[in-house]
Amino acid sequence: MSDFWGNVFIETAARYSVAVLSLVVFLIIFELVTSYKNWEEIRNGNLSVAMATGGKIFGIANIIRYSIEHNDSILESIVWSGYGFLLLLFGYFIFEFLTPTYRIDQEIEKDNRAVGFISLVISVGFSYVIGSSIQ
Repeated sequence: MSDFWGNVFIETAARYSVAVLSLVVFLIIFELVTSYKNWEEIRNGNLSVAMATGGKIFGIANIIRYSIEHNDSILESIVWSGYGFLLLLFGYFIFEFLTPTYRIDQEIEKDNRAVGFISLVISVGFSYVIGSSIQ
């Protein structure tokens, strides 16, 4: 049985499955903290929400990539991915805090593409900073 779990194809499939599940869980959490409904807005053609959500997906996936690259066990990867996600979520709240003259969520919901693009870049940029710190 140890040969089965030691097989690189099985390990890759296991890590991929955990990554997909983690991504879904993290996106649900992001959905809960935003004032708009991501997938409903995307279905309605809101490009700003699509950019912000795409940035979050890329950011989360990038953090998961770093956690897989730097950890031997799947459990360690999950822990570091979760910690990285919390930091990314904190970065989202910092972005909101640093713009006191308007609400980021409301601007994205109104399809303010400049704000949606900046949100995308912040998520991607922070994911590289967070990922580079993962042990």
